[in-house]
Amino acid sequence: MTAAVLSPDGFDVLLLDIEGTVCPVSFVHNVLFPYALEALPRYLDRHWNSPNFTHYRDAFPTDCRHDRAAFEAHVCHLVSQDVKAPYLKALQGLLWHEGYHSGQIKAPLYPDVAPFMTTVHAAGKPVIIYSSGSVSAQKLLFAHTTSSPSDLTPLVSDWFDTVNAGPKTETSSYAAILSTRPAIPPSRWLFLSDNLNEVSAAMAAGLRSLPVMRPDQGFL
Repeated sequence: MTAAVLSPDGFDVLLLDIEGTVCPVSFVHNVLFPYALEALPRYLDRHWNSPNFTHYRDAFPTDCRHDRAAFEAHVCHLVSQDVKAPYLKALQGLLWHEGYHSGQIKAPLYPDVAPFMTTVHAAGKPVIIYSSGSVSAQKLLFAHTTSSPSDLTPLVSDWFDTVNAGPKTETSSYAAILSTRPAIPPSRWLFLSDNLNEVSAAMAAGLRSLPVMRPDQGFL
């Protein structure tokens, strides 16, 4: 990762993307997405009419809320098109919870990620995560990694997604994140992502932004 050769002296806040930056895109598309689709019918068997599931179900379009077949079909369509709808991300996080806690899922972080996050944290600089996945899903991922220690959540100061910040390719989303630490100039933030559109949006908001290219993939 480009960040591996950067000194924490060069920034005051580290803002990290997840997919393609700290872990392979293949983990998300070949492990997490299929797991959620496989777990969905079993979960709905148990919880479709549960009051605890109402919040998730009612976030879906009206024609899916009371028709289980339509609900499942809509989920499959969104996943097949890689649609980053907040209500889908919330549902996926719910489904992944069981997989992570049972040990069936562990996030394979790139080997330079945990050491870099540890170095930045030890230097007293906040490490912040910003992903299209829900905040709950982000926390699950960083709590169950292949790194040692497995739980890296103590290294993270804050979490942002498309609900509490906004779409990742919009400059206003990065402005919203900047507003949470108004004392730190935008130029003292460092954002790392494999998505050039995200890098451009962050730069437009004033952040120092660098693209990350991993050996198993190119830029998006």
